[in-house]
Formats: sequence, structure tokens, C-alpha cells
Amino acid sequence: MTEEMKALVDKLEQTGNLEDSEFKAVLTYEDPEFNSYLNERARAVREKHYGKDVYLRGLVEFTNYCKNNCLYCGIRAGNTNAERYRLTEDEILECADEGYDLGFRTLVLQGGEDPFYTDEVLVRIVKGIKERHPDCAVTLSIGERSKESYQMLHDAGADRYLLRHETASKEHYEKLHPENMSFDNRMRCLKDLRDIGYQVGCGMMIGSPYQTTDDLIKDLRFIQEFKPEMLGTGPFIPHHDTPFKDEKQGTTEMTVRILSVIRLMLPTVLLPATTALGTVDPMGREKGILAGANVLMPNLSPSGVRKKYLLYDNKICTGDEAAECIKCLAGRVQRTGYRIVQSRGDHVDFVK
Repeated sequence: MTEEMKALVDKLEQTGNLEDSEFKAVLTYEDPEFNSYLNERARAVREKHYGKDVYLRGLVEFTNYCKNNCLYCGIRAGNTNAERYRLTEDEILECADEGYDLGFRTLVLQGGEDPFYTDEVLVRIVKGIKERHPDCAVTLSIGERSKESYQMLHDAGADRYLLRHETASKEHYEKLHPENMSFDNRMRCLKDLRDIGYQVGCGMMIGSPYQTTDDLIKDLRFIQEFKPEMLGTGPFIPHHDTPFKDEKQGTTEMTVRILSVIRLMLPTVLLPATTALGTVDPMGREKGILAGANVLMPNLSPSGVRKKYLLYDNKICTGDEAAECIKCLAGRVQRTGYRIVQSRGDHVDFVK
């Protein structure tokens, strides 16, 4: 590792910012010693704000119907081979009860953009969870909606909202999505969520088709400006029933590097080591934790539907029971020197 490259990591840690040319150097420099130093500084920053704690989010994938046709996604509307399902309101509440009993204090309701779940239905579900478990945070990850809809759901008790921006380059966005989907609308949604008062999460795929280093730098600039409370980023993995089925998957190395860069840019961000990272690399989630990530999202969906919610191929943990999954994760996390805690795990700006 050269002194110049070490100095760039130090500058990023101290200022949260680099010139575009410096970001490019950090993203493209190949040196194991450099990678270790970058990860080490990211860990130091996350420990300053969050100690050794790793927060769990219980993920309930409640529908794999989706009206959209994103070119990379296994549950896209055009995939006629997908075996579709919807969980009932009672089934969703049962998942929440099970999660609560297992120690989860954040539940994430995630699904395709399914018009079956109207505002009225979703408000009822959010209120139902909050009535049963008032000390739980509810996170929604259900795509693009109107500002009025977001407001209703927030008023019902939803605390957080995850909406990946996917890419901060409009040109790149249009290569990943059909014509009827709009980059500007995605950005409008994120702004609305922020204005309403959610803890907001955005994020992107690493190594998606047509992505360039310049695109990734645009992502970093967007993240720097938007300052999300949460950021979900994982490697692109192709799905066999999509137009991108023959594209290369993203790498562990670049994903982990981006995690460390984001941690240095946004010291207090809530940063998951994603299931996708654990799919491309058996030690991916551990590598993510050791690169500055502090969140894991085990699956609480009923085991009978898990294999049907496949956004990409070879997804891990589709057969595990939730309790077994947590035990396994706790052991994995412990071996990295960190610890899973029973907590809502709010962003520090939202801790009451």
C-alpha cells in the first residue's frame, strides 16, 4: 500500500469526503494491505458510534406479486414461472408475534409492488403490529407510492422505509428498468419519505449490468447529499428467468469495499451485511460486519413461501427455521468479535 492511498483513507475518515478522482482511486486500487486498512478504519468508526453491537431485523416477505418489470428481478411481472403468493393479514401478524418472541424488536415488511395491499389494508397491518408490540419498530419496503400513502402509513405507526434507489445515474437506471418506470419518480419518493419524517433507507446493487466506476461515484455523491439513516447495498446476482440471466454477478470484494467507504462517509448510518452478500460468498456477511456493517436481516417469512421470494438465484437461508437461523447468525457474528443485541437499533438521530 502506498502512502498516498493510506492518506486517502485517512482523509475520507476525517472529512467524509474525497474528490471524484480520489474516490476512483479508492474504488479501483488493488492491494490486500489497502483493503485491510480501509476495513480497519471503517470498523473503528462504527465502534465509536455503535460499539460491538449488531442489530437484527426480522424480514417478512409478504407478497411476491409485483406490477413492475425490472430487468434484474426474479419476481418481475413478466416472469410467468414465478410461483406467486400473498400472506393474509393474520399470517403477517403471526410472523410478527413469532419474531417478537425470538427477540426481534424491528420487523421489516417487504414485498413486490402489489396493488392488492391497499393503503387501508397496510394501515390495518401496521396498526395491528404496533398494538401487539408497541416497543417494536416497523420498517416498510414496498416500493414507490404516493406521498399521501406514505403519510398514512407513517401516521399508522410505520417508523422506517427502505427504498433502494438502485443507481444514482438516470442513464444507468433506464438500462435496468422498463420505459414506464421513472428515475425521477424514484427520487421523488425518497424525498417524500424524508419530508414525512421516516428513518429512510436507500441503496444500490454492486456490479449490476452496465455499471461503471463513474456510476458508483454518482451513488456515493447521492448518498453523501441525501444522508440516509439506513443503506442497503449488496452484489447484483442474476436470476435465471430475467433478461439479465447471463450477466456476471457482482463481487464480494467490491461490495465490501463500498461498505467501508460508506461507513467512513456516513459514520452513523445503519448498514446491513445483506443476504445477497452471504449468497455470493459463504463468509460474505462476516466480511461485511468486518467492513463496518452493523445490521443483519434474517427471514421470518413462513418456511412454505421462502423459496418463492427469489429476487436472484441461489438465495441462502430459504429452508431454515427462524430460530435456527438466529442461532447460526449469532455464532457467526460472535466469531467476528461482535455481538447480536436485542434492540430496535434506531439511527442515533432518532433515539428517543
